[in-house]
Amino acid sequence: MPRYALKVEYHGAPFAGWQRQADQPSVQGAIEDALAKLEPRAHTIAAAGRTDAGVHATAQVAQCDMEKDWDPFRLSEALNFHLKPLPVSIVDCAQVDDDWHARFTAFERRYVFRLLCRRAPSTHDKGLVWQVNHMLDLDAMQQGAAHLLGHHDFTTFRSSICQANSPVKSLDALDIELIDGWSGPEFRFYVRARSFLHNQVRSFVGTLERVGAGAWDPIDVKHALDACDRAACGPVSPPQGLYLAGVGYPSDPFAS
Repeated sequence: MPRYALKVEYHGAPFAGWQRQADQPSVQGAIEDALAKLEPRAHTIAAAGRTDAGVHATAQVAQCDMEKDWDPFRLSEALNFHLKPLPVSIVDCAQVDDDWHARFTAFERRYVFRLLCRRAPSTHDKGLVWQVNHMLDLDAMQQGAAHLLGHHDFTTFRSSICQANSPVKSLDALDIELIDGWSGPEFRFYVRARSFLHNQVRSFVGTLERVGAGAWDPIDVKHALDACDRAACGPVSPPQGLYLAGVGYPSDPFAS
C-alpha cells in the first residue's frame, strides 16, 4: 500500500483536538472521513504530534496508507474537496517510503505562540491569539526563558494528566520577539524541541507572561523549574494562541 505524507493546516476552534474521539469532532477524524470518501474502508492515520482542543496548526504532518497509487497532487486536491467546509486543509502531499513514519521519523517539533497586548477586544484575530490588556517587558521574559533552555526535569511545566514516561526533556530554543501586528503589539514565542510534554509550551508562556507583567522576577522561572512541582508553575495560557508550526525530518518529504 503506497504511503503518503500530508502537511496539514487547521483552525483548532471547532475540534476537541487532533486525536480521533468517539463523540467529539477531531482533526484526525475529519481527515479519516475524507479518506473514506476516496477509498471506502476504515482509515487510520498517524501524526507527528497530538494537539489539544483549540490549538491550531500551520504545518502538522500526518501519514496515510492508500490502496490506489495516487498522484500526490490529486490526492491533496481530492481530500480538500471532501474536507469542506471544515477549517482543515492539506497544503502539501508527497509519497514516502513504507517505513517512513510521521511521528517516529521526526527529530523535532516547532511551535509558535501568539500573545496580543491590547485593551480593546480583538476582532480579526479573535480565537487566534491570547489577548491580555497590559503591555509586557520583552527583556524580562527573554531572561526568564533562558533558564528553561537545555536538558531538565520539566515536571513543573507538565500537565497532571501527561502520559509521557519521563518529565526529562531537552528544550532547544525558546525565542521571543515583539512585532507590530495589525491588531497591536504582539509577542511571538518560538519553541523548538525533539518532543514536548502535555501543556508544556502553554505552561511556559503562561509563566513568562507573569514575568513580563512584573508579577514574577526572571529568576523565579529557575526557582519554579528547580522545584519540580506542578504547583510552582505559573498560570497555563489558553490554547487559542498556540500553533504547531513545523516538524523536522532527516530528509524533508515535501522538499521536491
